[in-house]
Amino acid sequence: MTTLSTHILDTGTGRPAAGVEVRHDVRRDGDWREMGRAITDADGRISGWTAEEGEHRLVFDTAGYFGQTAFYPEVVVTFQVRDDGHHHVPLLISGFGYSTYRGS
Repeated sequence: MTTLSTHILDTGTGRPAAGVEVRHDVRRDGDWREMGRAITDADGRISGWTAEEGEHRLVFDTAGYFGQTAFYPEVVVTFQVRDDGHHHVPLLISGFGYSTYRGS
């Protein structure tokens, strides 16, 4: 079984980004379908999602976190699942930038 998790760190404060809504979508037959939606916990984490082989995306509601000052009102991270095991997609955010990578 393939599992999926994410973790958001606010690099402006050096603290986890708690309370961020994240949507998990998968592409099927050319269309995006929602697989789940969750809110980051006090440690900025969401876990417990499953993922099948194929193209996925996580949509992070950064406007909900930063409010009206959000330069990027949402961050969309699209990625491929090609193997079984755990897939971790961390996101580093600040008021005017973001970065992501495949974590472990």
